Amino acid sequence: MSLYPILALLVSSLVSFFATPFVIAFAKKYGLVDDPFKKKHPKKIHEYPIPRAGGVAIFISIVISFLLFLPLDKHSLGIILGASLLVAVGVLDDKYDLSPYLRLILLFVAASIPILSGIGISFINNPLGGIIDLSNPQITFTLLGKQRSLWIVSDLFALAWIVFLMNILNMGAKGVDGQLSGVVAISASIIASLSLRYSADITEWPVIILSLIVAGAYFGFLPWHFYPQKIMPGFSGSTLAGYMLAILSILSTTKVGTLLVVLGIPIVDTGYTILRRVANGKSPFWGDTGHLHHRLLRIGFTKKQVSIVYWILTLILGIVALNLNAKSKLYTIIAISLVLGATILWLTYKPKTK
Repeated sequence: MSLYPILALLVSSLVSFFATPFVIAFAKKYGLVDDPFKKKHPKKIHEYPIPRAGGVAIFISIVISFLLFLPLDKHSLGIILGASLLVAVGVLDDKYDLSPYLRLILLFVAASIPILSGIGISFINNPLGGIIDLSNPQITFTLLGKQRSLWIVSDLFALAWIVFLMNILNMGAKGVDGQLSGVVAISASIIASLSLRYSADITEWPVIILSLIVAGAYFGFLPWHFYPQKIMPGFSGSTLAGYMLAILSILSTTKVGTLLVVLGIPIVDTGYTILRRVANGKSPFWGDTGHLHHRLLRIGFTKKQVSIVYWILTLILGIVALNLNAKSKLYTIIAISLVLGATILWLTYKPKTK
């Protein structure tokens, strides 16, 4: 059994790596290409046409590895069905540039599928001590001859958490070549490490295996995504990342706080970006060049360097998060917000490097 996680990581990486060239050919054939000369947008920083739909290769890797290494039950089906909808929406967006409001609605639909299968957050740790019970109130009813129940607060919290992370990874972690792939692979590995601490509990093994499957899928995609990227993850790749990480944080005994720290940089950066857009009277969903990675590029960082900075910061925060209690995680998130906010202000008024 102990070899399963390593084998799952290896298989997932290899499937993703070898599936990506076929997805690149597929994207080119059916016009799933981001051409900066045809579709101009202020947030775009690439200078040549690049295939999108990278999430398809990642999805193929996750599903194949899932079926090989994990049992197929109602929770697994819920996860796979929700992911399938995300990838379908992503491919359509890569082709037709769907309205961001339509995409948001469909994200809620996709996130609700694993929740309806029984995946939810029954409690969260209270930073001030104890736990916050989310299991009540409940609505019990009979459907198809079986008694079922809805945990109102728990399900709503899980829904908001999954959609929140999908948007964070889409908006704040995929700006430059390789950025998203590395951040997700590291984050999933941190969750695997966290669950490994409780490996004496047999229920943690599926979480360890699934975490490494997700890490492997993005790690195998990374050689094609790193500078100069041959393919973009697209909307499907980024939302699938947020979806899987959110579900993993729920399954790993609701370690929501841990993932908040690990993904602290893109979370805080996206939060500041949304506030800035709203304050300027713009839609929070309309992309611009105000993200942290844009600001780093303006002062002279290369795309490679920006990605590596994100990877290093994610790894450091991940290691730190593994050794924090709930109160310390809260303080860490506040500290990240203050430090990153000050950094963004400094970068805003620093003269541009020529």
